[in-house]
Amino acid sequence: MIAAILTLGIIGLLAAVILYFVSQKFKVVEDPKIDEIEEVLPGANCGGCGFAGCRALAESIVKTGSSKGKVCTAGGSAVNAKVAEIMGEAVTESEPRKVVLRCNGSCENAPAKFHYDSASTCAYANMLTAGESGCAFGCLGYGDCTNACKFDAIRLDKATGLPVIDPDKCVCCGACTKACPRQLLEIRTIRDGQLIWVACKNQDKGAEAKKNCATACIGCKKCEKNCEAGAITVTNNVAYIDETKCTACGKCAEGCPTKAIHSLIPVSSETKAEA
Repeated sequence: MIAAILTLGIIGLLAAVILYFVSQKFKVVEDPKIDEIEEVLPGANCGGCGFAGCRALAESIVKTGSSKGKVCTAGGSAVNAKVAEIMGEAVTESEPRKVVLRCNGSCENAPAKFHYDSASTCAYANMLTAGESGCAFGCLGYGDCTNACKFDAIRLDKATGLPVIDPDKCVCCGACTKACPRQLLEIRTIRDGQLIWVACKNQDKGAEAKKNCATACIGCKKCEKNCEAGAITVTNNVAYIDETKCTACGKCAEGCPTKAIHSLIPVSSETKAEA
């Protein structure tokens, strides 16, 4: 009995010694800054920064020695400023961004031609049908974007059938943009309080596009010709505005015959009256 106890004790002691030396040999010493940065991050783990979670972002910042290019979208400027402070970097203000909907196919503008009766998800409906309005490029209105948003920043408007983004809750994490099977949600930068975008992605020719939606881009190239900054290009019958070149002069929106171009700024009193 005593021999058995001694034997087990010796084996246990040897195992403990071996484990100690192994743990010392292979232990990983983490920079305490990782914990500091993780502490100031919001813990949303939304993936908007491009990393698997807040811990992964903190580790990347510390291991590379810089927070440059690594932005916490959920935390905003205040959190990013704290991260920069921990890393001993100069605090720089980032330009505000906004999620915009590149579709204006509301129930009024794009009336339903039939009733879809199947699984109520945009991803599934996109595989089966062009959509109740007949537009194969427009919003399907089943709320995949609202379900993907962890911040309750998107709701479906019952009157229009389109998603509405709450700018006070939206952190531009990008979850909704990934969830939309037609890539109709886009994150764009607001410069000096100004932002202009084309609220349409319809690639059909003008007559066909207008048949399905009254406010569709018809690829007439009027906006492209009116843009003195060269910020607009029309490809596959639909216009796109390059935000890095756009000066937000509003001439494109003023001349758009279908009012497919939207903006955060008043373009003219005449345009407002017509809208």
